[in-house]
Amino acid sequence: MIASEPVDPQSPRGNHGLRTELGVLLWQRAMEPQTGTWSLPGGRLRDDEDLDTSARRQLAEKVDVRELWHIEQLSVFSDPHRVPGVRRIASAYLGLVPLTADPQLPADTRWHPVSALPNMSFDHGTVVHHARTRLAAKLSYTNIAFALAPSSFTMSTLREIYCTALGYDVDTTNLQRVLSRRKVITPTGETAAPGRSGGRPAAVYRFTDDEIRVTDEFAALRPPG
Repeated sequence: MIASEPVDPQSPRGNHGLRTELGVLLWQRAMEPQTGTWSLPGGRLRDDEDLDTSARRQLAEKVDVRELWHIEQLSVFSDPHRVPGVRRIASAYLGLVPLTADPQLPADTRWHPVSALPNMSFDHGTVVHHARTRLAAKLSYTNIAFALAPSSFTMSTLREIYCTALGYDVDTTNLQRVLSRRKVITPTGETAAPGRSGGRPAAVYRFTDDEIRVTDEFAALRPPG
């Protein structure tokens, strides 16, 4: 499973109280096989639970992640040689952790930037790649960015979130126009304090929903050509 949030590896909250790079929660293996590599949190499915329940339980028990804005099954990884020894089939999940969450992480667990992964265990790097691709796709046709953003934000902040999640630049004006037309965001009526350079105060927005929904099933965000 993967739990992602915007994260600045040098600071718990970045320069403006907002993490600035998409991160993934990993723990470092202390035993063989592949000692010292980094793994996604996970474990065995109990006889009395379904996959969704198991994913939430293991995040809570193993890495103290108890708040999730969104979680969904990502894919099944079944290569016979994905791990040494007895064959193991993995059902991976994508989970998005709210910015306000502050889990008490074990000593062997930390957030890592998705753009600069450490030496990963088994096929876990592939799992992270699949999760990043899924998230980027869903940003095109759903309102899933609500799970990455603070409760209120300026368009420049939301643009930064989209850019880090997508991996390429997004125009602020176009983003505001598209999301407003789809009724994904709405103005709060408030303005943000001007930055150090001054200028006109920026309008503050919020997401209209805090549950995922399809906003344009045929939409596709693409990098600038």
